[in-house]
This record gives sequence, C-alpha cells and structure tokens, in this order.
Amino acid sequence: MGEGLVSGSPSARGASGRRILIVDDHPLVRAGLTALIQAEPDLEVCGETGAFQGALDLFRERAPDLAVVDLSLAEGSGIELVRRLAAHGSRTRVLVCSMHDESLFAQRALHAGANGYIAKDEATSHVIEAIRQVLSGKVYLSGRMTERLLQSAAGGGPAPHGPPAIRKLSDREIEVFDLIGRGLSASRIAEQLHLSVKTIEAHRAKIKRKLNLTSAGELTRCAVQWVLEQG
Repeated sequence: MGEGLVSGSPSARGASGRRILIVDDHPLVRAGLTALIQAEPDLEVCGETGAFQGALDLFRERAPDLAVVDLSLAEGSGIELVRRLAAHGSRTRVLVCSMHDESLFAQRALHAGANGYIAKDEATSHVIEAIRQVLSGKVYLSGRMTERLLQSAAGGGPAPHGPPAIRKLSDREIEVFDLIGRGLSASRIAEQLHLSVKTIEAHRAKIKRKLNLTSAGELTRCAVQWVLEQG
C-alpha cells in the first residue's frame, strides 16, 4: 500500500466519517491500522505515509481530524512531527503509536503536543478506544502510565521507570542516540534529522558526557544495546 489515499476507503467513495491520517514507516503496521479503522462505520483513513515530509503534505491536503504518528520515521523525527502538527494550530489531534518505552516517551510526546500515547503491542486491542477518546477531546494513556503520572504529580509513589541515565537526555539527544543504535553515521543522522553534521557531533559529545561514556565505540555499543532493548 503506497503513500496517499487508501484504496477503497470511505474517503475514496465520498462517505462521511472522522478522518484519520496514519504516519508509520512500516507498511504492514499501516495496513493493520487501516484495517482496524476502516472496520468502524464512523471512521475513515484519509491517507497514510511513512515519511516526515509526506505527513506534512497529507496533513495540509487532507485536513484530518486525527493523526496517528509513530516516533520512528523513514526520514525526520516523530517528536518533531508532533510539534509541527501541534504548532499548526488546527483542530487536528495527535495520537502517538510507538514501540518505544512508554515510561520514557509518553510524557515527552505529550509535551510536544500529542493528545495521547499507545504502545504498539497494545494497539490491536486498544487503538480504536484510544482514537475515540482523543477525538472526544480527552487524553489517552495506558492505565499504568496514568497512575505513574498521577503519583508523580502527587509527589509520591515509585520512582519513574526506565534507565535513569537515558532520562537525562533531551528529546533531540534521544533521537540521535536511537539513530546511532540503528547504525547510522553522523552524516546520515544529520540528513535524516535535517541538521548539520557539526550539530550531530555536538549532540554525540553531550550524550557521551551525560552517559559517562569515554569513546565513540562505547557510545555505539550502548546505543545498539538500548535499541535492542526497545524491541
């Protein structure tokens, strides 16, 4: 299934429904989400893509009611895409659907402007519930993440879950760290994130300092291990 309008969708037939844009760099994931959404009589997929710029183009062209966005894209950054969509000031709401650790990324996604976060391993059974909740004007999080945020706001409860050192990294540093772990060179990371190589090298230096790493090899090994743990 290629980028653009979903073949055979209600949009293509001219039917009315709440319009959903799917942004994910895995075609099979897009196909699965499309099938779940298209089965709902009042929801329709108005477009799908795996690319950052493609998402912005479809967003402007199709004016969706909601965008379902992955944090890992073929080009660019999912968090940055969420920021761009939120900054547009439109009525479009954003639901992040990602394989990344909810305890580490959900709050970052909300701060960027998302209206909900659902883990991919829960999407099959809960994505329609999440979509409807976000479309109704509410925020969607898993029960465990909601409880964790409430405990944190109350000043009690367990310490935040996840690797403490990784939590020191900024959103951009985590994006760079993730791409290092996926085997990309500094020049390729710069191209994907639309930054200069000099900026990427500066981020690499900051990451090494924050994680107490002394060499590029240590940074790569640590990043690869983290990516593997993310699934």
